[in-house]
Amino acid sequence: MLPITSSLAIDEDEIQESFVRASGPGGQNVNKVATAVQLRFDVRNSPSLTDDVKARLLRLAGKRASAEGVITIEARRFRTQEQNRLDARERLAELIRRAMEAPKTRRATKPSRAAKERRLEMKRKRGEVKRLRGADRELGG
Repeated sequence: MLPITSSLAIDEDEIQESFVRASGPGGQNVNKVATAVQLRFDVRNSPSLTDDVKARLLRLAGKRASAEGVITIEARRFRTQEQNRLDARERLAELIRRAMEAPKTRRATKPSRAAKERRLEMKRKRGEVKRLRGADRELGG
């Protein structure tokens, strides 16, 4: 189980991991050992998540999500398989945590009378400055 929150965990069967060779540091070892991890999580077919969370998760995943709704996370930051595996799982968990936060609903508000008056006063002052500039030019300055 991959724990997400105290009330939600993703079953191991929902996550596929494959190991590939990573570029970068590692010396001769980099050519022999597949240390980078490709983690795949099928969002659309996950029984653990609600439809709202699935939709937000796919939006948050962006280009990491395929058209079929599968999120692919690649982890190659570390030199060992285990560290990269944990890194990929933590990144998936963080993405799901962010998707679980329901967006705040926007409430339409109107500017106060004082705010409208301040705005109009600033516009009048600005217009006066510009008008005086034009008068200055006419005098040959």
